[in-house]
Amino acid sequence: MSLQKPDWLRIRVRGEAERAQVEKLLAKLSLNTVCEEANCPNLCECFGRKVATFMILGNSCTRNCTFCNVSKGTPEAVNPEEPAAVAQAVAELGLKHVVITSVTRDDLPDGGASHFAAVVREIHKLPSGVTVEVLIPDFRGDPEALKTVVEAGPEVINHNVETVPRLYPEVRPMAVYQRSLELIKRVKEMEPRILTKSGIMVGLGETEGEVLEVMRDLKEAGCDFLTVGQYLAPSRRHHPVAEYVHPLVFQKYRDAALETGFKYVASAPLVRSSYRAEEALTVANRDDKI
Repeated sequence: MSLQKPDWLRIRVRGEAERAQVEKLLAKLSLNTVCEEANCPNLCECFGRKVATFMILGNSCTRNCTFCNVSKGTPEAVNPEEPAAVAQAVAELGLKHVVITSVTRDDLPDGGASHFAAVVREIHKLPSGVTVEVLIPDFRGDPEALKTVVEAGPEVINHNVETVPRLYPEVRPMAVYQRSLELIKRVKEMEPRILTKSGIMVGLGETEGEVLEVMRDLKEAGCDFLTVGQYLAPSRRHHPVAEYVHPLVFQKYRDAALETGFKYVASAPLVRSSYRAEEALTVANRDDKI
């Protein structure tokens, strides 16, 4: 039996005109956003603010995570014109901070790392000084692929652990928890100036103690920013929601994460990995100047 969604997860629809403008531009440039593919609950708000998380390398994933709404299937050929198209969209939308993510492309020799790097370089060519956050897959633990992205110089590298290690066989059967931690650690070893970020969903069947342990693991790996949000099952075919976590618990998680030493924490039911991502960078830059 499915759980009844509580009042605090009700979303007020707004920004329809701005959303239509963003969607028109994305269609013109043949671009995907994770906002649409993952059925994000904040889509209207973010599109209304002319903010989008661009999803490169097609819209078919090679992995089988049970929480995700992105399509699984035969991946598309890599589009060499995509980096320039993303940069054009960033310029036309007047973005100051942009998030770039992708489906997981285990079919590619470098997992798509060189394409990520090309997108970052194209955006950094823009005259407006746009900052870039990349939300990357694990590249199957390949340090050379990760190095390719690091050397492109994104301001933030994000890689989500998604859930607690006990639930990986059910939720992320093709991923490895320790491999994800190692990725974050390697970023800091390769380039300490790059800010690192990760996120976790709750409501999948984890305990509070397990969430706190993940926080400690991430901080030990050198993670700077953390997001915590409520898991919402995209359909009955996906992993079921085990619990709708109360907002007071999210506040507890935020307090605990800040005490653990994260530079920035976003923890609330509707928080997603790239939600208001520019705020984290603003906070980190402000604190570095103090």
